[in-house]
Amino acid sequence: MLTDYIHAAMRQAHYEIIEEDGFIYGSIAATPGVWAQAETLEACREALQSVLEDWIVVGLRMGDPLPVIDGIDLNANVAA
Repeated sequence: MLTDYIHAAMRQAHYEIIEEDGFIYGSIAATPGVWAQAETLEACREALQSVLEDWIVVGLRMGDPLPVIDGIDLNANVAA
């Protein structure tokens, strides 16, 4: 399920070329604060996925709600 979530999020990634320096900037709108930049598209994708993975781990560890992406919900539904 985690791998599916990461793949689904990465499919929603948006990339753009920063005109000033030619770097590629990537972000995922559904995941606030998840962004990366690199000299090539492939390097940007790799960096973005790494940031996304860290963001998920921190969010789960802190108990922060994660967005449901493509119907995949990583939030624990623990009954009290």
